[in-house]
Amino acid sequence: MRVVVIGATGNAGTSLLEALAREDRVDEVVGVARRAPEARLEKVTWQKADISDPNTDLAVVMRGADCVVHLAWLIQPSRDESITHATNVEGSQRVFDAVAAAGVPALVYASSVGAYAPGPKDRAVDESWPTTGIQSSFYSRHKAAVERILDSFEAAHPDVRTVRLRPGLIFKRAAATGIRRLFAGPFLPSPLVRPELVKLIPRHPRLVFQAVHSLDVGEAYRLAIVRDEARGAYNVAADPVLDPPELARALGARPIPVPATLLRLGADVTWRLHLQPTSPGWVDMGLGVPVMDTSRVRTQLGWTPRHSATEALLELIEGMRDGAGADTPPLSPQTTAPARVRELLTGVGRTSR
Repeated sequence: MRVVVIGATGNAGTSLLEALAREDRVDEVVGVARRAPEARLEKVTWQKADISDPNTDLAVVMRGADCVVHLAWLIQPSRDESITHATNVEGSQRVFDAVAAAGVPALVYASSVGAYAPGPKDRAVDESWPTTGIQSSFYSRHKAAVERILDSFEAAHPDVRTVRLRPGLIFKRAAATGIRRLFAGPFLPSPLVRPELVKLIPRHPRLVFQAVHSLDVGEAYRLAIVRDEARGAYNVAADPVLDPPELARALGARPIPVPATLLRLGADVTWRLHLQPTSPGWVDMGLGVPVMDTSRVRTQLGWTPRHSATEALLELIEGMRDGAGADTPPLSPQTTAPARVRELLTGVGRTSR
């Protein structure tokens, strides 16, 4: 098999490349990214392309592929939605159009729990839950918009085996510097990111989320690629669900009641003051999206995570403390320490690079 991975240098992309290196049915992998990395990986050849550029001929890259995996997504800049929309929504449309033009028989797309409409936290919902998003979150709006584009693609191209994975939060040590830059910004002191220093955890009945280790997500994508029976949507998350009691247990902290309005206000004020790059819509999304039932991916694809959600979170925290990263531009550890000055000079939350 020849597999083309769009957005191969990020958190999930690097884990997928690692999974495909072990997959005997895959002979060649084309890793596509805006910025070509220096990393040399087994089976992988790198191709530089920007899906937000309408002049980029993506079909040329995809010709001869047995499967295209679309992972490319911008989370920053949070202060200029025209840029993120150009990649996330318009770029996804270009990817899907190119899949059709190149005659690729299989497409795997990285959706998200963020595509879901508000839902319950006290019970799990399956993949039939509406994917209309959380309207105050640009990330969620974009994920929901691409779900609609993919619905139209599937209707127009029933011959293309189409899969969409909807993972929870994706963590691993090697993504720590990238996640710190995207969500916490330059003012978070890495040496102080330690579980033993977290004394209090906010408690709210909707402060409940799901996570999965990046390597386990890479395995889910591998299964979606190589299994001909894989079609449709799959929720992907590990146990346990991360609620305030579980977070307090894992971090050795004490949960204290905090109103949702205060959580959102804290995010809003710090974002407006350019102290961190995460807009308050992320709080709305975290509180709004439902808990996902992952039965389908486990029973139909045989996916079993090797890491618990708690283990993935603790690994991320350790990586943030150590300034861990990987040898690709989005995950490079060189963006920590003195290089944080670049984040300040370009404006916190104003750049995607």
